[in-house]
Parts: sequence; structure tokens; C-alpha cells
Amino acid sequence: MIKNNKNNKKGFAILFAVTLSSILLSIALGVTNIALKELKFSTSAKATNDAFFAADTGIECALFNDKSPTTSFPQTGGSGIVNCLGATIPLNGSYPDWSFTLSEFGGTGRSCAKVTLSRSLDNSTNPPSIATLIVSKGYNNGDSSCNSTNADRIERELRVMY
Repeated sequence: MIKNNKNNKKGFAILFAVTLSSILLSIALGVTNIALKELKFSTSAKATNDAFFAADTGIECALFNDKSPTTSFPQTGGSGIVNCLGATIPLNGSYPDWSFTLSEFGGTGRSCAKVTLSRSLDNSTNPPSIATLIVSKGYNNGDSSCNSTNADRIERELRVMY
């Protein structure tokens, strides 16, 4: 009978080792999960900054090119181009709606912006005036046409009305 009791106690060491290793593995996986979430958050914050910078650059470019008397967005005629980021960018559309795309700039060289400028008659003033709306959608990555299939692509939009 005494020999039987000694054999029953041999499994305790294995059970203790397996339980302890399971607890340590659970702790390690939990810490790793938290670290991965923090890494993804920091990357997301940088991408958000790139997208916002792109949208802001698009707004500034449109405002700069809409200065009187040499506006790139006149009612008739016009150059059909905007000068921005040291490049000549062609305009799409005509009065009252134009659009253009800025690409390959920012910290990574992959940021881009899609900018639209619309004019409309504002009858709420006396005499009626022309209201201008600029919408700039900035992205953290995109090709020369500001298109991307990246599932983690971030967009920030800015609107200016005057």
C-alpha cells in the first residue's frame, strides 16, 4: 500500500509545471497584445498627421491660386493650371466647379490630396455675392492620382468657405 501512494504523487510535479507554464504563457501573450496595440496606435497617429498635412496643403494651394487678380479659377478664361509644391498642376472642370490632385509629398512621399473648388451665387447678401467653397481631402498614402487599395488608408477633410 505504501508503494501505491508514492506512485500517485509523481503526477503532481508535472501538473504543477504545466499549470505554471500556462500562467506564464498567458501573461506573455497579454503583454504582447498590449504592445502590438500601442504600436498600431502610434503608427495610426503618424498616418493621421500625414493625412491632415495633405488636406491642409491642398487648402493652402487652392487659396494661394485663388488670389485676385491672377486667380486660376475665373468665371471665363483662365490658365487651367495651379502652381503648387513647385509644380504646375492641371485643373479639371470649369466654372463653377474645379478639381485638382496633389500627390507624392509629406514625410513619406506618399501623402496626397484631392481638392475641389466650387463657386455659387450667395443671394443672402445685398447685393448678391459669389460664395466659394474649397474642400480638400487629404490621405496618408496614394499614387499619382491619389488612389489606393490600402485597407489602413486614412482620410482627413478640411472645408473652407468664403
